[in-house]
Amino acid sequence: MQVPLYQAKAEFFRMLGHPVRIRVLELLQSGPLAVRDLLSEIEIEPSSLSQQLGVLRRSGIVVSIREGSTVSYALAGGDVADLLRAARRILTELLAGQSELLAELQQAEFQPALTPGGADRRP
Repeated sequence: MQVPLYQAKAEFFRMLGHPVRIRVLELLQSGPLAVRDLLSEIEIEPSSLSQQLGVLRRSGIVVSIREGSTVSYALAGGDVADLLRAARRILTELLAGQSELLAELQQAEFQPALTPGGADRRP
């Protein structure tokens, strides 16, 4: 039995749902990086990074490149970078909306509270 598309999408987004994986993908947008460079940027234990890279590699989002004793990782395609840019735009819009709401709430804090008839309720 084939997995429904919506379920496959949910599993895809669940796979992306780890901060280290997102950070790795962000770093790889500029090109392949050696594991040692990823470690210096992310500052986690090598075993944790290895585990997260394994998840990304098995999903097909990243590929590993071995050159001698050095292992580097790269994005498997440009669509992942597009997805990360889209996520950044969406978050920017959401946070902008929240900051506008915050500004409205802060402004309302300094305005007098009016009764339904328009009279000031302050003593």
